[in-house]
Amino acid sequence: MRLSAMGDVAMTVPVLRAFAKQYPAVKLTVISRPFFKPFFDGIPNLDFFSFDEKERHKGFLGLLRLFNDVKKLKIDAFADLHNVLRSKVVSLLFALSGKKRATVDKGREGKKELTRAENKIFKQLPTMFERHARVFSALGFPLDLSPRSVGTTFLEKAVLSSDILNIIGNEKQKLIGIAPFAQYDSKVYPLDLMKEVISKLAENPSYKILLFGGGKKEIEILDSLSEPFENVINMAGKIKFQQELQLISNLDVMLSMDSGNAHIAAMLGVKVITLWGATHPYAGFLPFNQSLENALTADRNQYPKLPTSVYGNKVVEGYEDAMRTILPQQVVDKVVEQLL
Repeated sequence: MRLSAMGDVAMTVPVLRAFAKQYPAVKLTVISRPFFKPFFDGIPNLDFFSFDEKERHKGFLGLLRLFNDVKKLKIDAFADLHNVLRSKVVSLLFALSGKKRATVDKGREGKKELTRAENKIFKQLPTMFERHARVFSALGFPLDLSPRSVGTTFLEKAVLSSDILNIIGNEKQKLIGIAPFAQYDSKVYPLDLMKEVISKLAENPSYKILLFGGGKKEIEILDSLSEPFENVINMAGKIKFQQELQLISNLDVMLSMDSGNAHIAAMLGVKVITLWGATHPYAGFLPFNQSLENALTADRNQYPKLPTSVYGNKVVEGYEDAMRTILPQQVVDKVVEQLL
């Protein structure tokens, strides 16, 4: 399996957990960047193969080496869960060698119909989890992704290390994660409104609010958001990625944009509240096993062209303030509701 961006990779994890539970005699090998290995820790009968995109597996000759490297593992079937040029090449090589293969259908036509300005077809599209499950079904392994079936596949909450506890303390408080950033501005809740959300939540001393992000600019913003409050802590840049996963697994709820952090929390079995601007959960990216009621979307009565983009990379004039129709009190109420 060839995987890419953080959210894309995280979305495969619940499906692979379900597979491992329902087909315990079948061995899985995941091919991805070394950075993502911790995502797959603890999945039974799963091996991780590191894709070296900068040296050994770079370019077309590198993909030939990747094919030969993986072929030595006696692969019987190849599931392409990414459907990009590199994964297509490796998938084709396996097909030419006589192996079964199947590729995810990303549903591009349906997504165009959902996001176009004129003659929009506003309906729920299959989720990426359903699309991934169809790949395995095509290979002869139908999957049941119902909550009843997959509910027991989540890991137990990780035991927090002393490094983490030294930062967040050991008080008996509800842990609220907030990940206020996304790849594109059209998916980011306005900073002044997020400040209001954090301020209202911080009024309750039984809550501890942990902020997540990365990069110098984001860290500076998170510092400014956390500084006024004793029970708000910026976690960015303070712990390693694997520790961050351990911490997220202990959250009582995660508040996130339509971003990778939402999918990471969901893959760890955490309740997730998502905020949507230019994008919409109907495109298939609602985090795994999460209620559509916990996806707060911009007002389509005021902004009828929404969603205007699948990934948030398209800017539509006049829609810059669409997320302001999601009121801070709505967000706070939804967070509190999940903590009851």
